[in-house]
Amino acid sequence: MSKMDQEPFVKLEGVKKIFKVGDKEFLAVQDVTLDVREGELVSIVGPSGCGKSTILSILSELHPATEGKVQIGNEMSPFTPGKDIGMVFQKALLLKWRTISDNVLLPAEILGLPIKESRERARDLIEMVGLGKFADAFPQQLSGGMQQRASIARALVHDPRLILMDEPFGALDALTRERMNLELLRIWKESRKTILFVTHGIQEAVFLGSQVAVMTSGPARMAAHFDIDLPEPRTLDVKTTEKFGAYTKEIYHLLGMD
Repeated sequence: MSKMDQEPFVKLEGVKKIFKVGDKEFLAVQDVTLDVREGELVSIVGPSGCGKSTILSILSELHPATEGKVQIGNEMSPFTPGKDIGMVFQKALLLKWRTISDNVLLPAEILGLPIKESRERARDLIEMVGLGKFADAFPQQLSGGMQQRASIARALVHDPRLILMDEPFGALDALTRERMNLELLRIWKESRKTILFVTHGIQEAVFLGSQVAVMTSGPARMAAHFDIDLPEPRTLDVKTTEKFGAYTKEIYHLLGMD
């Protein structure tokens, strides 16, 4: 069975979310429909306040959808958000009194997983993200990009099936962000995880995504989603190609920026 024929691992259909503040209602997102195949890296791109993070909150069951269908996994392969989701935020949020190794281990401790096996997995993940020499260092001894690598390892340590990344490179300088894009693609290929990646960056969304979902504001809605057909493995040179430019131009058009 080809990848295109796979049943979706994540399915959103007609999702709408309204938040209530006192006697007022705030429409966060509407008309969100998206299928994510297992093993995909899907970018969600759009302006601030368009509901990108709300989608991640709904998937992680922090907030229920007001309307629509949300499905992850299936009856043959049930999904438990508490143990099957890994989160990476804009800030690394590492505990400054714990070493990198102990920070990465934290989700396994919280979930009560076997500590010996978890330490071995943490060590392997720290190596995978290129921090093997810094396992015993403390967060303040690492650069911002290195701290984000540690946070990615932490999100993987309990072997979740879905990784949700909320603007994880937004606070990094441009050059470090480019390097982290390349690192994320490498880590994704090695880990074979399903990833939803929220970003404001149009070029970042196209460069990373096997699929891109475009969110617009006023009102918040999903304008389009489409597969990205670019050469693999992706290098920064792909950004100079005509096809890459066509994808970014289409997103600019959808966002009313052309």
